Amino acid sequence: MEVKSILSGKRGVSLPFSDYCEPVLEKEENSREVLDKLIAYGKSAGWKSIEIKSGNNLPEGLPFSTYYYLNTLNCSKNEEQIFSTFRDSTKRNIKKAVREGVSIEISHSPESVKEFTRMNCITRKEHGLPPQPASFFKKIHEHIIEKDLGIVILASHNKKTIAGAIFFHFGKKAIYKYGASDLTYQHLRANNLIMWEAIRWCSQNGFNRFCFGRTEPDNKGLLQFKRGWGSDERILNYYKYDIKSETFVSDTSHLSGVHNKVFHNMPIPLLRITGSVLYKHIG
Repeated sequence: MEVKSILSGKRGVSLPFSDYCEPVLEKEENSREVLDKLIAYGKSAGWKSIEIKSGNNLPEGLPFSTYYYLNTLNCSKNEEQIFSTFRDSTKRNIKKAVREGVSIEISHSPESVKEFTRMNCITRKEHGLPPQPASFFKKIHEHIIEKDLGIVILASHNKKTIAGAIFFHFGKKAIYKYGASDLTYQHLRANNLIMWEAIRWCSQNGFNRFCFGRTEPDNKGLLQFKRGWGSDERILNYYKYDIKSETFVSDTSHLSGVHNKVFHNMPIPLLRITGSVLYKHIG
């Protein structure tokens, strides 16, 4: 897809806002030829760069721009078998959430998406990042969740929402896409219960693979969390081709450092406005 941005330039991305979307090639196709044609198109279209999220089918030896970890779980077994593969601490956290009275709601409603959007603003502020705009999640509901291609799971305690997550699914695969929680209630382990209920739902509805989504290498806490579910792990390489220099380059576009501090200290209403302005340039 073509992204037009006054901040990051006009570029081709496979695919904006996705965790991974590698080229789909038949075995007999020549990946170098396909890549050359893509570069030629990018030049004619005036693209600044071409970004490919995962490239197992690309020519060997290409330098990657950045990398992530990707964890996936076989959820085609029964619930007892799946649960038995979890780390002991993960099992304890699930049981603790149940014992503490955390309740779970699985929904497709626009109200659940609106509530998740509210929670997401709190979480993104804590991480020092601008939140996705409300219109972004409205479109997710309209085009994905409402069409039975995704679910929202909210966790509450004493009738107060304390955590939530959005999951997409297609065919026999499901993916954890967005998560949010109130750190005040972190001790209740609601995130563990949400993830377990999502895995159970996938198992009960005939899915065979559950993806935990990408994780940045320096996010040790999240990586530790995802490794506790008996998941398989692999490296997910991203590639960025700079058309002007005609080379694959490192990606330096991530927001970090001083940006995080500024966003962390912004009041949520201002942070929402910032997200609405900036987010369309990030894809």
